[in-house]
Amino acid sequence: MTKRISSLLALLILLAALAGCSTQNQPTSIYADSENWAYLENQETGLADVFFICPTVYGGEESVYNMSLEDTAAKESFLGATNMEKGIYDQDTRFFAPYYRQAGLNVYELSPEDREAYLSLAYQDVKDAFTYYLEHYNQGQPIILAGFSQGADMCIRLLKDCFAQEEVNDLLVACYAIGWSITQEEPDAYPHLRFAAGEDDTGVIISFNSEAEDVTDSLMIPAGTRTLAINPLNWKTDSTPASKEENTGACFTDYSGAILTEIPQLTGAYIDPQRGALKVPDVTPEEYPPVLSIFSEGVYHLYDYQFFYRNLQENVAVRLDAYLAA
Repeated sequence: MTKRISSLLALLILLAALAGCSTQNQPTSIYADSENWAYLENQETGLADVFFICPTVYGGEESVYNMSLEDTAAKESFLGATNMEKGIYDQDTRFFAPYYRQAGLNVYELSPEDREAYLSLAYQDVKDAFTYYLEHYNQGQPIILAGFSQGADMCIRLLKDCFAQEEVNDLLVACYAIGWSITQEEPDAYPHLRFAAGEDDTGVIISFNSEAEDVTDSLMIPAGTRTLAINPLNWKTDSTPASKEENTGACFTDYSGAILTEIPQLTGAYIDPQRGALKVPDVTPEEYPPVLSIFSEGVYHLYDYQFFYRNLQENVAVRLDAYLAA
């Protein structure tokens, strides 16, 4: 089936998607209200749609582990964090980003088992938003799924849950699930999940976790585990090193999305064959501290997008061109 989908076939795709990815016992979605979207570019035009899921910005409070959609301060931070990454994806695309009851940073201080209830609540909103988007706004458009950190976790959950139908999976340009661990067991269990193997394959997952060369344990990649990864500088999945000359621009943005500082050739990178982590050799933890207490020194999680901003931006365009040419 060609990926250039007619309007009639698009309708059939949406019906199939909604049959397989539904939100039970919720006759009226909160995402019918535009106030529940950080971005809702349904009146715009573009070659593809970006469905973006924001990273964790809510800190949490005592006995409160999920962000309230009535929390205006948290929603301002939510919009700001979305803006910081939006520029990577918004070339020739429509942009959709729902507010959701994301898990707070305090959730990640709990055991993995205890976290799940709060992450599941967050995912209920993400799934509801995506299902509403698919039914009312998509109209057969190619989809770039994107998220960082908790947002990347939500992306992978969506892939497992809502892209198992071939008709929906055929719409996927790529899933940029940056800053989250994906083990080989996951595509083994969900055969429609495919990890990227190069620069321009489509319908695939792109992910990596940046860290200093001496790090052996982190929240994203616990000691003794191995995650799948692709190097955003040379687009290889083995340990072939990429020099800093291949880094077309690290960009440090503010909450408006403006680039405050751009540093070409900031650092190279290579994939650790044991951990699957993206090792970053040309910067130091003193220059780029972890900031948040849930991350140890040398974990460059907060800089995953920023260190490789221009390379990621270029790659989104390459994969979209490849998809449209197929």
